[in-house]
Amino acid sequence: MRTYFHVDMDAFFVSVEDLFDPSLKGKAVVVGGRPNERGVVSAASYEARKFGVHSALPLRTAYKLCPHAIFVDGHPERYREYSAKAFEVLNQFSPLVEMASIDEAY
Repeated sequence: MRTYFHVDMDAFFVSVEDLFDPSLKGKAVVVGGRPNERGVVSAASYEARKFGVHSALPLRTAYKLCPHAIFVDGHPERYREYSAKAFEVLNQFSPLVEMASIDEAY
């Protein structure tokens, strides 16, 4: 009998941003760009989610739902670096870890 685990690092981009700017912790944070730009939310903190903000939501809509949120640009190089670090940790439990995306593994 085999057991499979699914790891989904929810709000991963926000968590990485928190590491580089600890003042963001515990605040409504939206990663993806500025609220006056065309684009979508890449990730939202749990504090922003309480107001209905979620991934793939247009940035302008996110601002309407949560105008007090802190909007930050994404940093893909940081996310790749920390995704690799997460993979290293998971790989200590099993050599059969498969990354499904930057923030998800089996």
